[in-house]
Amino acid sequence: MEERLQKILASTGLASRRGCEVYISAGRVKVNGKVAKLGQKADPAKDKITVDEKAISIPKTHIYIALNKPRGVISAVTSPDPRPTVRDLIPIERRIYPVGRLDIESEGLILMTDDGDLTNRLSHPRYGHEKIYKVLVARQPDKKQLDAWRRGIVLEDGYRTAPAKVFVEGTAGKGARLKIVMKEGRKRQIRETGSLLGLPVVSILRTQLGSLKLGRLKSKEWRYLSDEEVAELKGEAVSRKPKHAKSQRTNTKYKKRRSS
Repeated sequence: MEERLQKILASTGLASRRGCEVYISAGRVKVNGKVAKLGQKADPAKDKITVDEKAISIPKTHIYIALNKPRGVISAVTSPDPRPTVRDLIPIERRIYPVGRLDIESEGLILMTDDGDLTNRLSHPRYGHEKIYKVLVARQPDKKQLDAWRRGIVLEDGYRTAPAKVFVEGTAGKGARLKIVMKEGRKRQIRETGSLLGLPVVSILRTQLGSLKLGRLKSKEWRYLSDEEVAELKGEAVSRKPKHAKSQRTNTKYKKRRSS
């Protein structure tokens, strides 16, 4: 059956759909020997699809891993930066990539997978999946600051943040511990919002992505998701998707590992 090329490539674990569009636009993808175009469709059962002259291979099952990213680790598969990446923490042979990136100073839950379809649904703003963060700020917020954060503010680049749920969970010396629930995740959004409101951010820990929770994973630890967790993530994605999209099923085994 024919499908859009970026969806086929994403199913191989090459990258997310948007990442695969970059490969296509750069002329690195060919279908039956001809350079592919963005928006083109193909049938992986009939057509020869290559990336950088290498034939693609579609896995029969996908991998889903929850990782507790520590500070100082980059949310990427590869990077020119000499510091370690999240991929370095998971010594398996399959090609996987992070969903729900965190900046290098932040910690917490990242989903690692080779499922491009689920990656697209969990990452794209239009699906509105909630992400929960534990945030330590250097000052105790007043009502005006909290209300502004909850309503949304205009960042320095002119972007207005969407409304968020912000709860004060306690004090920490002169600072405060906040719980922030968001449906978007622009780069360094929490840090910039805190700075503009006069609430410098000291630390950020993500504890939940959609229905997936960090749980008891310690820093640098990772584990495979259970069948139930994968089904819940996919069920959540399906319930929020546009009506024309189609659901997918998966069958993955549950294991638990620690990084070396």
